[in-house]
Amino acid sequence: MNMLLLLLIIPALTVGGLLFSNGKRMPRMVAAVGMSLQFAASCYLVLAYLQERAAGNTAEMLFTSSYEWFKYLNIRFDLGVDGVSVSLILLTSIVTLAGVFISWRVEDLAKEFFVSLILLATGVFGFFISIDLFSMFLFYELAVIPMYLLIGIWGSGPREYAAMKLTLMLMAGSAFLLVGLLGLYFYSANAADQHTFNLLEIARGGIPIEAQRLFFPLTFVGFGVLGALFPFHTWSPDGHASAPTAVSMLHAGVLMKLGGYGCFRVAIFLMPEAAAEMSWFFIILTGFSVIYGAFGAIRQTDLKYINAYSSVSHCGLVLFAILMLNETALTGAVLQMISHGLMTALFFALIGMLYERTHTRIVQEMGGLLKVLPFISAVYVIAGLASLGLPGLSGFVAELSIFVGAFEHSDLFHRVWTILAVSAIVVTAVYILRVVGVMLMGPIKEPAYAALPGAYWYEKTGALLLVLPILGMGLLPLWLADMIQFSLIPLLRALGVG
Repeated sequence: MNMLLLLLIIPALTVGGLLFSNGKRMPRMVAAVGMSLQFAASCYLVLAYLQERAAGNTAEMLFTSSYEWFKYLNIRFDLGVDGVSVSLILLTSIVTLAGVFISWRVEDLAKEFFVSLILLATGVFGFFISIDLFSMFLFYELAVIPMYLLIGIWGSGPREYAAMKLTLMLMAGSAFLLVGLLGLYFYSANAADQHTFNLLEIARGGIPIEAQRLFFPLTFVGFGVLGALFPFHTWSPDGHASAPTAVSMLHAGVLMKLGGYGCFRVAIFLMPEAAAEMSWFFIILTGFSVIYGAFGAIRQTDLKYINAYSSVSHCGLVLFAILMLNETALTGAVLQMISHGLMTALFFALIGMLYERTHTRIVQEMGGLLKVLPFISAVYVIAGLASLGLPGLSGFVAELSIFVGAFEHSDLFHRVWTILAVSAIVVTAVYILRVVGVMLMGPIKEPAYAALPGAYWYEKTGALLLVLPILGMGLLPLWLADMIQFSLIPLLRALGVG
């Protein structure tokens, strides 16, 4: 059996176990065991992938398999991974397991909560292991649909509005995406002269430039909506603010990465000529995402909204790097997806811990928390320093690669937009250090805060699952960068730059 199928079988068995679990403790135990096994399977996949490459296997995709689904339309369930998808699978398993621990005390419809959470994660895993456009779209929708229930039922604030806005915006993006994917199918041909959804077959056959000019913007915008592409980003802050903690972690940590990965894997890889022609327009939009998100964050007072707008900026930086169409920037884009996934999930986990204790997310209503919550405060500082790109942490490695790659373009247009994007780092430093100074330093704001309980074991476990990769990626990034760069060779060859 293909090991990639385990990444779907384990969550399916976990959901089955949850359906038969009773009481308040059993659902969280089942979810924790299931996602621990999923994390172990993801680690094994990384090791197996590295061993295959070390043994000299230079295939474009490894561990491939194909299962016939609907013969009449040549729809198959095709699986395969490269270094990019393997690294994102590992990210997803880490964030999902951390989210289960952070949700340890969920008691309201706990069984249904964990079922919905794991279904969302299953869609993400399926998306990353699919090399068939039909399967990718199916798993994409499976990942998006549970968000409505998770926010609408377990959310806070204007949760119905936020859930409906998120769903409608993402469904609109899906409509653009579906048209683009069907266009690729009807303009494709495999060795048997049949239409195909298979990514590798479409790339080998090629898409006419006239069709690329039509379907590239549809596909890029379709995936870009989920990646918070300006001006289609407005669903993201409201969705983050109203979602429960673990859902915010998965939403920002892994779900938004489907947008960047889809733009990279489908729009750029399958339509490279149109990407080269139209990149200037989308560079402007993504540049606005980077700058607008940073300035939007600096004006917020709610911790969740600060992190939500920060995510718009960081995810905009991913799309910005992808559009640079060179090896250094593309490597940085994938590193940024991983780094942002870890640190934003950590931010939302910590915000949830703070809200549970102080019952507020307003920065000015807190103060002196470092004295009473040393673990949570110290980890918040680490996450903040990673976000602003401090050397030794994951954010520095990713952002440096992006900006160096972007500056490789010698023309004025690329240089100006690169400088503008770099300036967002300064803005990021302002709002991160402001929050740390007001919320953690100084005298204790409220007398009741002096008796706040510290972090519990399950909260520390969830936080450390995210902190350790942030430190590891910052200190030992080369193995990950090498794994990613090898997988960029086919794309660079298609772009004519490798």
